[in-house]
Amino acid sequence: MVDNKRLESNSRNVALTASLAALYAAGVIFFAPISFQAIQVRVADALLPLSIIFGPPAVAGLTLGALLGNYYASGFGAIDIVGGTVANLVATTLAWYVGRRRTSGAWLTAIVVEVLAVSGIVGSYLAGLTNTPLWLMFLQLAVGEAIAVGIGGYALLSAVGRVIGWPGPVSAEKPS
Repeated sequence: MVDNKRLESNSRNVALTASLAALYAAGVIFFAPISFQAIQVRVADALLPLSIIFGPPAVAGLTLGALLGNYYASGFGAIDIVGGTVANLVATTLAWYVGRRRTSGAWLTAIVVEVLAVSGIVGSYLAGLTNTPLWLMFLQLAVGEAIAVGIGGYALLSAVGRVIGWPGPVSAEKPS
């Protein structure tokens, strides 16, 4: 006997994973001119905070999207394909873990974790590839990630959260 709820849930998860992978890869490819510079704003990274709400299907989709996007658009070859994929896997997994807690500031903390994870991982190999000091590469990437993930991603996360009725983290304000 087929469990319709389980089948529906699995279908939704597969669709979500595929949709996010396609959106992320398309964003990387379309915005390639500003996605692969020393100072870069990877517009597709605004999707990363969605892992906080959607969990493992979003983690899988955004990781696969990085693999595909970097494969088709990166000029740095295999190291960027693998490194960028690992960066998204680590960043989205940590954000999901941190952001799902029902505490004040959980979403903001999760987004900061994503910015630091991507900047640290990608910065570590790009510094070597571009002969740029590690601290400078990290700083340049962190600025771009703060724009894409911190501003764009938080706005997207908040909008999607409202649309689907996600309760979000507990507010720090006490009711009067």
